[in-house]
Amino acid sequence: MKQRVILLVGILISTMSYAQFEISAGTGYAIGSAEMKLGTETTATSVENTYGSYGEGVNFQLRGTYFFNEKVGLDLGVGYLNGADHTISRVDIPSRNIDVDAIARGRAFGATVAVAYKFTDNFYGRVGALLKVAGKTEAVVFNSTLLSEEERAPYSLPEGSYSETNYVEDYHGKFPLGFVGALGYKFPIDNNFSIYVEAEYYGISLKRKDSELQEFNTNLFTPDGNMVAEGVYTLDNLPPGYVKKTNYVDELRNDNTDPSKKLSQKVPYSSFGINVGVTYKFKKSAKKQ
Repeated sequence: MKQRVILLVGILISTMSYAQFEISAGTGYAIGSAEMKLGTETTATSVENTYGSYGEGVNFQLRGTYFFNEKVGLDLGVGYLNGADHTISRVDIPSRNIDVDAIARGRAFGATVAVAYKFTDNFYGRVGALLKVAGKTEAVVFNSTLLSEEERAPYSLPEGSYSETNYVEDYHGKFPLGFVGALGYKFPIDNNFSIYVEAEYYGISLKRKDSELQEFNTNLFTPDGNMVAEGVYTLDNLPPGYVKKTNYVDELRNDNTDPSKKLSQKVPYSSFGINVGVTYKFKKSAKKQ
């Protein structure tokens, strides 16, 4: 037992004798990887699937890396994703005056815990775990539809009148765990600063937990485009078929009629991107004797 303690102390002392810490800040752009179906585009003659990953977009990162020796270190990072817009529903049928345009985008804060390895003084890699700690998938929807005779009657509107509905719905997922891997190269500026360029892969998907309407508004128009009724439906007065909050579950009864419950699904956030940034390397805590 005594020998093991001495050995452990010796390892700790040798590790601390090298102790190198550096911080990095950067940004980059990622494209979708392992894309899944996100929605559809419908015209008068066809329906086409749309594919993508909500991990596509601009990201910002801040990382700290502690090297235990000349090769191996522990890398901790936090980041923010400003995701690109993806079509989840597009309907364009002029003959029926139906126009729907719905997009969704990721807005997420994440954290990474990885092992860093230096192949050379400038060429490095990172492999570890990716966690989504906060954020949402935001859907922004526009829907223009002809009013039926029953819908026009209370307002004495002529045939051809229509409604325009705009709403924003935020989707939240269950706590996910994913994979992060990166290879990069540093271009030294001086003894402390360097510029890095790296290729990074995120492998992660989220299982939906709930969604909530943030904005909702329906206005009515005559055929010539004049608005005759504003705020017919709002968050406090939703139309039939809409609920303010929806919970996603793994199982539903066949006779379920509760619109606040829907079957859950996984949505993709995997991506492959290129990052650039600046690294500052602190002086070693002590020199080897």
